[in-house]
Amino acid sequence: MSKYNKVKGYYGDGYWSIGMVRNAVGRWITAEEYKEITGQDY
Repeated sequence: MSKYNKVKGYYGDGYWSIGMVRNAVGRWITAEEYKEITGQDY
């Protein structure tokens, strides 16, 4: 499983807050992937 899919799953299932997804940008996901997951600009 890719890191993108992990982050998307954690956020979608409610385990991660939007702030936690934001902190993953640069480490696990890109800013573009952040927008795909959350619907908000990074």
